[in-house]
Amino acid sequence: MREAHKQTLNAIIASPSGSTPAEAQTFLDAHPEIEAFDIVLTDANGVGRGKIVRRHELMSIFEGGRHMPISILGLDITGEDVHETGLIWTTGDGDLRAWPIPGTLVPLFGTQPPRGQVLMAMYHLDGQPMSSDPRLALARQVEILAAKGLHPAGAFELEFFLLANERDADGKVQPAHAVLDGRRSAKTEVYSVDHLHGMEPLFSDIYAAAKVQGIPAETVISEYAPGQYELTLNYRKDVMRAADDLVMLKRLVRAQARRHGVTACFMAKPIEKYAGSGMHFHVSLQDKAGKN
Repeated sequence: MREAHKQTLNAIIASPSGSTPAEAQTFLDAHPEIEAFDIVLTDANGVGRGKIVRRHELMSIFEGGRHMPISILGLDITGEDVHETGLIWTTGDGDLRAWPIPGTLVPLFGTQPPRGQVLMAMYHLDGQPMSSDPRLALARQVEILAAKGLHPAGAFELEFFLLANERDADGKVQPAHAVLDGRRSAKTEVYSVDHLHGMEPLFSDIYAAAKVQGIPAETVISEYAPGQYELTLNYRKDVMRAADDLVMLKRLVRAQARRHGVTACFMAKPIEKYAGSGMHFHVSLQDKAGKN
């Protein structure tokens, strides 16, 4: 009887995401300098919600997950409750359990004191996937395709604006000055390599941060609006990993832009008179033989 209860308990606390304490211990051993970690759950708006935890807390998260309120997946982009989701008071705003996503435990470039980051996914207390978690929604589609013998692969391209922290005379957002020398262009500058040079210190740090995290960031171009850029990711055979790359890249672009005194904005159309931003997704479906 006791053995059966013990096996049931172990089944409940085993990580449904596939994460293991060994991953955390290996990382801690390799990075004695890191003092704290961002644990990040990405909501349906692409906003990272979570906590900063101290170094000594990391192992317990990999061993038993971390309780987080169910309402964290029922917020709008500003963090206000959306009661219509049924995830707020309908459920009593109870806690579920977030688990680390394997392969996303990484250092954060340029932080002082040094910090790390791990992405999380939300599960019910019995280990069943939480249907409102956007990553797990993607995982369900991957499973449906796998049952048909199909395996999605792909790569993302991110378009975004680099904006000044100060508004213009009309109180509207405006393109950022070049972080290299303070120049600002009101022209489109599409595909201008010289224009890219003005943001070279920032893009150099973005590439360095991506390398530290194992993210295959590649080509950057000046896009079809003042202050607009596009950054591409290399192709992944695992579409779940490609999606994790995307989330992590957006986070580090925002962080590095902020360190350079500008704001990275991924909104569809932050400036009315200029072209908007999109996100291209190059996707293919392969069968078991690898045929597209």
